[in-house]
Amino acid sequence: MRVILALLCLIAAPLRAEDRAGVFDYYVLSLSWSANWCAIEGDARNSTQCDAREDFGWILHGLWPQYERGYPEFCPTTARAPSRSDTAAMADIMGTSGLAWHQWRKHGVCTGLSSDDYYALSREAYAQVVRPSVFRRLENTVTLPASVVEEAFLQDNPDLRADQITITCKAGYIQEARICMTRDLQFRTCGADVIRDCAMRDARFDPIR
Repeated sequence: MRVILALLCLIAAPLRAEDRAGVFDYYVLSLSWSANWCAIEGDARNSTQCDAREDFGWILHGLWPQYERGYPEFCPTTARAPSRSDTAAMADIMGTSGLAWHQWRKHGVCTGLSSDDYYALSREAYAQVVRPSVFRRLENTVTLPASVVEEAFLQDNPDLRADQITITCKAGYIQEARICMTRDLQFRTCGADVIRDCAMRDARFDPIR
């Protein structure tokens, strides 16, 4: 009985302020190396993103609202959901329309923006970062320290500092470059829960397909 009462209290409890659309501190721009994602999970899903004809390098995984610690997700919103044409239009930088839809449903709804404005801001943030061209010139799979990937981003983005970017790894591969930005898309220091650099010295990095 006590368990049931506790559950009812949780259900009836009001949303915390940080769970509401538009209430957050900064953004994390997440860039994923497409070939590595395909090796880790995309091939198993038969994702169209992994088709060699697509020639994807660093794709936009998402633009995520962030608190100084933690992040909101799946916020209630009155904003109109994006149409299929809206999500399809993002596939050129996000790999698939499905990813564009998922990012809106999980993260975009927490920005306080319409879906159109969220996608426009995501595209603007993506364009703001120079994706190092050196990785597009790889012809074979290499192993390298994750710090090398970070250094490449820092070299090609002179205004970016080491405490404003983190490189993540997954299943032995370089996974993502995550860059912290203010709400007006200026580089800023990442929160302590975001700046967790991969320490691997022999992470795999696959060439563009």
